[in-house]
Amino acid sequence: MITFLTEDITFGLKEKLKHKAWLKDTAKAEGFTIGELNYIFCSDAYLLDINQKYLGHDTLTDIVTFDNSEDPKMIEGDIFISVERVRENAIKFDTGDSELKRVMVHGLLHLAGYKDKDKAQKELMRNKENEHLKNI
Repeated sequence: MITFLTEDITFGLKEKLKHKAWLKDTAKAEGFTIGELNYIFCSDAYLLDINQKYLGHDTLTDIVTFDNSEDPKMIEGDIFISVERVRENAIKFDTGDSELKRVMVHGLLHLAGYKDKDKAQKELMRNKENEHLKNI
């Protein structure tokens, strides 16, 4: 089950059913099923608080992902996305509406085990994002 929620902002994701189908297909393509997956759309301030409190990072970010799965082939977690950061990055990187989709699939890929700490991992993550963005 995929749920779209908001905290401290007004935001409505368009075409929710289309996004859910795409995310389920993405998980399946990566060899996973989705259990309970929550996307929580929020402000920079809200996500900064989470970043500080739970990860010890004092920086703005567009996404924080928490893995709640116990089954290695099941995706379950909470993905917090700063709508403000995504909007600014869409302008900065000239990615338009696709920036939100990129961040959404980025979080799902983290839950599927992909990392982005070094150059090679970042390149693989970006390639996977691009591959799955073609399917929405």
